[in-house]
Amino acid sequence: MSLTSRILFTPPTTIKLSPCLPPPSAFCPLKTPSLSSNSPHPSFLRFTHITKSPSSLFVRVFSSFNPTATPTPPTMGDAPDAGMDAVQRRLMFEDECILVDENDRVVGHDSKYNCHLWENILKGNALHRAFSVFLFNSKHELLLQQRSATKVTFPLVWTNTCCSHPLYRESELIDEDALGVRNAAQRKLFDELGIPAGDVPVDQFSSLGRILYKAPSDGKWGEHELDYLLFIVRDVSVNPNPDEVADVKYVNQDELKELLRKADAGEEGLKLSPWFRLVVDNFLFKWWDHVEKGTLEEAADMKAIHKLT
Repeated sequence: MSLTSRILFTPPTTIKLSPCLPPPSAFCPLKTPSLSSNSPHPSFLRFTHITKSPSSLFVRVFSSFNPTATPTPPTMGDAPDAGMDAVQRRLMFEDECILVDENDRVVGHDSKYNCHLWENILKGNALHRAFSVFLFNSKHELLLQQRSATKVTFPLVWTNTCCSHPLYRESELIDEDALGVRNAAQRKLFDELGIPAGDVPVDQFSSLGRILYKAPSDGKWGEHELDYLLFIVRDVSVNPNPDEVADVKYVNQDELKELLRKADAGEEGLKLSPWFRLVVDNFLFKWWDHVEKGTLEEAADMKAIHKLT
């Protein structure tokens, strides 16, 4: 019996499934960089991505099946994090972050999971590129979000409009004028807040600066990011994704200062993300004045990387 016949007629009970992901090339015809060699179970199929006809199912099986390959053991073990939300778990292994050095030079890529393990951060292996969007409406109010309770890092904290990562893909690796980061910001504003791409054109983002920081979330997770700070002034429609966002609100400067007071006093259980607090304490209010004056470009300094603690 041929290899193809053996695959087609293998009883369903003998098929080994995995919650982890194969390389992006198994699912997408676009040219994207392949996953790193230590990505979990690269040769197994993930059914949640099967959206085509049964005949295309076998094409996907064949494209990722290697009868002589030994699967690389996943760094997470066989079945840890069983309580992790399914959406967040998928993103932890599907998303490949861009690893950089402290001068923002790309040195590789790794899964979002590995990049946020505190043990990897302490080893110095997890510094990755990120961005923080600060979106203001025409009244110069800042849109804040409260992170979902299911987020792996910093659940239910309040933070700036959107905080995430450019991924290791061609469109988000473009360094010129931080275009890759701006492309990623547009993508995540839709993913998290339902803001249409047309409401936030990439050429309307102002890249004001970069910060480098490290922060623990709990005993297992944390952040070590080289974070691009992007400002944009647009009136947008907002439709938050509950898997990502628990709540949203617009605030003016006085309302944000009251929010800071409550967080410092521990009132109402209110917490702020560490990166947001660093930006607030070092830059936000003086940059907000530029927002109101329409002089944001005067505040931009993309040459420096501010190491904040």
